[in-house]
Amino acid sequence: MTDTGTGDNRAFRTAVVPAAGLGTRFLPATKTVPKELLPVVDTPGIELVAGEAADSGATRLVIVTSEGKDGVVAHFVEDLVLESKLEASGKSHLLEKVRKAQGLIKVESVVQDEPRGLGHAVACAEEVLDDDEDAIAVLLPDDLVMPRGVLETMARVRAKRGGSVLCAIDVPKDQVSAYGVFDVVEVPDAVNPDVLKVVGMVEKPKVEDAPSTFAAAGRYLLDRAVFDALRRIEPGKGGELQLTDAIAMLIDEGHPVHVVVHRGGRHDLGNPGGYLRAAVDFALGSEEYGPSLREWLVERLQQTER
Repeated sequence: MTDTGTGDNRAFRTAVVPAAGLGTRFLPATKTVPKELLPVVDTPGIELVAGEAADSGATRLVIVTSEGKDGVVAHFVEDLVLESKLEASGKSHLLEKVRKAQGLIKVESVVQDEPRGLGHAVACAEEVLDDDEDAIAVLLPDDLVMPRGVLETMARVRAKRGGSVLCAIDVPKDQVSAYGVFDVVEVPDAVNPDVLKVVGMVEKPKVEDAPSTFAAAGRYLLDRAVFDALRRIEPGKGGELQLTDAIAMLIDEGHPVHVVVHRGGRHDLGNPGGYLRAAVDFALGSEEYGPSLREWLVERLQQTER
């Protein structure tokens, strides 16, 4: 069931992907290859996120990069030399894969000149928005939320209830300290019990202090008012501007904020362990790689047990 409204489900045109980080947890691999281009099987994580944005109705992807990370945007640029070689050699299957990224969505970039936090990265996108855009989607490339579709549900909630809508996952209580955690209350007239009203947020709380087990999952549908809040919040540790602080300010000022609790899967590409699990999961679901990988995994696990 979904919490539907009468408005246009396509509540945003621009999806913002913050991708200015150095990917230090993946060094030395990320010394020359941006973390967002590391392949999940054979598709870079940034392409998977771009596909999700396009599926949700976005027509433009704004990638927030840093100096020296031009390769992230270049992935979406046509490579005529490579394509001609593949076409000449009859490798039509590979040609189709290479052309997929450039046909997904219009891509552009803005540069975050210094690492000043997620809030600052999101704020960098304001300069390229059209005057009539009243909301943006933000997709964190480290998070793969599966199956796709949560952004469409979030858009329906915004159409009915206004304000900003965030995505949450229900995590085990002993893991809440690794996340931003929502303080929520039920919405009396909600058709979907997974739509909750946010009354506060706590960043990485102690287990005993966590207001719930609903944690931020890297998908945000933000009212344009967030940019004004980002200009008014105070920098935190390391001089960083935190997106959660801006959202908390909006809540305090009466701005409606809701979450949609995602009951599907999620992979964290931001660390090697999560990245490996995502690669195995995607490979097992592939017709090309799945059967042989499954057979090998069974055999390998049996060897380990012996």
